[in-house]
Amino acid sequence: MEQRLSFPSDFQLVLASQSPRRHSLLRDVGIPFTVVSSEAEEQTEGEAAGVLAERNALAKVHGAALPDTVGPGAFVLGTDTLVTAGGSVMGKPSSAYEAAGMLETLSGRTHQVVSGVALLRKGVRGARSAEDMVRVASAVTEVTFQSLDEAQISAYVATGEWKGKAGAYAIQGLAGLFVSSIRGEYSNVVGLPLHLLTRLFAELGFDLVRREWT
Repeated sequence: MEQRLSFPSDFQLVLASQSPRRHSLLRDVGIPFTVVSSEAEEQTEGEAAGVLAERNALAKVHGAALPDTVGPGAFVLGTDTLVTAGGSVMGKPSSAYEAAGMLETLSGRTHQVVSGVALLRKGVRGARSAEDMVRVASAVTEVTFQSLDEAQISAYVATGEWKGKAGAYAIQGLAGLFVSSIRGEYSNVVGLPLHLLTRLFAELGFDLVRREWT
């Protein structure tokens, strides 16, 4: 007989992201969450991709507009995804022209998708420490694109799928046709590395697989 796992009633996760892709990844593995906005501004220059992604993720957590319903022990999650190729860090393109340029750079080569993840657990009253606990880490996935000609790039850009996507593509969409190989977490390329997230939850006292406090 199959046993349905459920989360305890005192589990609460707040996601500081409006990304439909991250929402979908969490829903697909059955993790309940609520969405809030964040005042954080994403940075894409000045440091290595991993450092930037982690800093942006942490800023999203600290900039989250938390409602009064978020109580002690609740988790707050922030994530930022960047693409890097040849030492150049790519965020989200601001125009079709910029998107085409990014795709030209990625064509026929291997690039890295880097996601910074910040997970905060609100301080629990009555515990040894009522202070918030936070963990920050990043995941890297290598993605190789086939060579793309100008017509293919133009056709993809015309779909608009690149909008709001780091590196100007969505692997779960039409751009999946470009990918010849991938090394690392697929979910990281979509926008939220679930394996890394599971580890951070464990470090803060919750087992996502068993759905139990530890």
